Amino acid sequence: MAKASPQFTCTECGAAHKKWAGKCDACGAWNSVVEEAPLTTGPASKTLGAAKGRRIELSTLATDEAPPPRTRSGMIEFDRVLGGGLVPASAILVGGDPGIGKSTLLLQAVANFARSGLKCLYISGEEASAQVRMRAGRLGLSEAPVQLGAETNLRNILTTLEAERPDLVVIDSIQTMWADMVEAAPGSVSQVRAAAHELVTFAKTRGVSVILVGHVTKEGQIAGPRVVEHMVDTVLYFEGERGHQFRILRAVKNRFGPASEIGVFEMTGAGLAEVANPSALFLSERGQAAPGSAVFAGIEGTRPVLTEIQALVAPSSLASPRRTVVGLDSGRVSTILAVLESRCGIPFTGLDVFLNVAGGMKVLEPAADLALAAALLSAREDVALPPDLVIFGEISLSAALRPVGQAENRLKEAEKLGFSQAIAPQGTKVEGGAGMRLRKLPDLVTFVGDMFGAG
Repeated sequence: MAKASPQFTCTECGAAHKKWAGKCDACGAWNSVVEEAPLTTGPASKTLGAAKGRRIELSTLATDEAPPPRTRSGMIEFDRVLGGGLVPASAILVGGDPGIGKSTLLLQAVANFARSGLKCLYISGEEASAQVRMRAGRLGLSEAPVQLGAETNLRNILTTLEAERPDLVVIDSIQTMWADMVEAAPGSVSQVRAAAHELVTFAKTRGVSVILVGHVTKEGQIAGPRVVEHMVDTVLYFEGERGHQFRILRAVKNRFGPASEIGVFEMTGAGLAEVANPSALFLSERGQAAPGSAVFAGIEGTRPVLTEIQALVAPSSLASPRRTVVGLDSGRVSTILAVLESRCGIPFTGLDVFLNVAGGMKVLEPAADLALAAALLSAREDVALPPDLVIFGEISLSAALRPVGQAENRLKEAEKLGFSQAIAPQGTKVEGGAGMRLRKLPDLVTFVGDMFGAG
């Protein structure tokens, strides 16, 4: 093993010398050259060795620094998910199922950013420029000052960006990019990692905001290594069911704003239209009170959203009854069924259970437990819940009801939509009193007895 050669440095000017000398040739100081220990020891080809780097500038936690400036697109829902607008030199990853509307959304967003004064480029690796122009014409965006390009060679793209100096560039998509220094096929893990690293580094060093489009696998994750999600500042998922007109843009990571924030859009013939009041939209098709329907007052990011949880319980002819869940956590559903059977004595053995969240919404917070149990019991007993009732609360394994956060915001949203009564856990704190009749219950057994006459 070769031993690393010693490094000598002048303490006055910092000049490096290969050997010791009494006088520094750079600044002329005497007795200022000293030997420095190497950063790491070991083979020169595998370690940092003796060569020193540049000293970084440090600051304290009390440093007063202004928040980063933001540019708003004018699309309120899109800006909300970003945390208030686009941050310069930020890297954003947008994922979603094929055909869900990612390219449509980003074309509308980049056109709005261009109209607000930013210099914007749209680089397409999947479609020709003519196809992007056709989509822009259908959306009424042909006059937007956006520059188009169709290229997959990363070296050509970075050269173009260096020459054009844009404020924002959209790469559609990262899986089609390839770097000539990586010996792998486009879309492979090595190529995706290398392309994402080069683009994010370019964004940080040149002050250019980059939006990367990523494909989604069958498991619902962005294709490629998870390290791509760690490289970028913001990760957005564009969700929605093909059979529904609603689309939800959800932030799962955001270094410049709250995570789990959502923006709601409606797919129309003229593109994606913003939905200012998603609660009213998700409940718009709710008809007369029917068994198996419960309204849940949830929180998505910073906004309250009311959704309808639908349940159907029917006798099963199978040895193992079916449990079909759409828009909810199937593990959470199994837990609620076990608590109802074990703690409340209400069996679901031999019964098929079907659960759905209306409008294609996904509800993952534990606060939906009580509304989920209410929908199941309503369907099983064939008893409709009051149409002006909202429900929220977490259920523990002991059947106790646990309070959840932002109860007042949930109740205010429900009152705004015409609901007059609510059921919540015993410890729910509501300050100022929302103008609703609030019933606080200690456990699930009490809820079953009050609502369905059993306990």
